[in-house]
Amino acid sequence: MAHVASTPSTKELASLSVSDRLDLMDEIWATLAPRADELPLPGWHIAEIKRRLAAFAADGNRGRTADEVFTELKRGKLTRDG
Repeated sequence: MAHVASTPSTKELASLSVSDRLDLMDEIWATLAPRADELPLPGWHIAEIKRRLAAFAADGNRGRTADEVFTELKRGKLTRDG
């Protein structure tokens, strides 16, 4: 891994506010997104995708639309447990 001379130390990063650290993470993430195809997909990701697709094929439940979920959220009917 190349080291950039201006990279802040862990101590310096810890001294930033949570908001500033999240902003920094967003900036770093934005530089990764255009190059996502350069990152190898771990085998366990592929296995999990296949597992979920098989479960969906067996169940067929397409879930709810975003509009339905937002409506339930606004009405206070939706909880973390669904």
